[in-house]
Amino acid sequence: MTPPEMLAVFAAGLGAGAVNTVVGSGTLITFPVLLATGLPPVTATVSNALGLIPGSISGAIGYRRELEGQRRRVLKLSVGAAVGALAGATLLLALPATAFETIVPVLVALALVLVVLQPLISSRLRRRRERNGTPARPDGGPLLLVGLTLASVYGGYFAAAQGIVYMSLMGVLLDDTMQRLNAVKNVLAAVVNAVAATLFLFVADFDWTAVALLMVGSALGGQIGATVGRRLGPVFLRSLIVLVGTVGIVQLVR
Repeated sequence: MTPPEMLAVFAAGLGAGAVNTVVGSGTLITFPVLLATGLPPVTATVSNALGLIPGSISGAIGYRRELEGQRRRVLKLSVGAAVGALAGATLLLALPATAFETIVPVLVALALVLVVLQPLISSRLRRRRERNGTPARPDGGPLLLVGLTLASVYGGYFAAAQGIVYMSLMGVLLDDTMQRLNAVKNVLAAVVNAVAATLFLFVADFDWTAVALLMVGSALGGQIGATVGRRLGPVFLRSLIVLVGTVGIVQLVR
């Protein structure tokens, strides 16, 4: 890897760490850069998963204030994320890349629709619970656990826009603020990356130079993203998610 390529990978890691913490979809920044350095697709995917772990952890630490009082919720959803990540990482090693190429843009598009409609859906669900006298489940119930587990299968496979899918599901099924849900999203992303990377360490090829550059860049970017992200209002944050997700869809269908 030449010095300019190394600088590009570091910069991509920095941007991905910030974007992942605020919205998600940082892989859409790093993956093309890794391919441009000459890495094969699977090696780039594996190196990306390893390299972005510090960014996810850094973002979660940056949002630690918003995580207060969510211990039980995070632990339960993390179990589903870990199971899904292991399945997704296994699929990456066993299936051709074309297996997910069709469904990924559709999945992200549906997630964006849920993000846009989340205030309306949440309001109607809240009114229905009030009529029936049933309180909101703080963990989102079985539907959220299953949905996030399936989203984590995709996250373990490729990870691009998994944060958007997480936010869409939690936004509809949990009665909480966008910032607190974003904090949970960062923890789940860290779990998925860590589980997938652990498997890759033993059975897949990766590029240590790319991994190291991404680790440093994403760790710094995670702190930047947390500082900026917690200052965003819910409407702006939701709009940013839709914007980034739309750009991601365009990239994925090229």
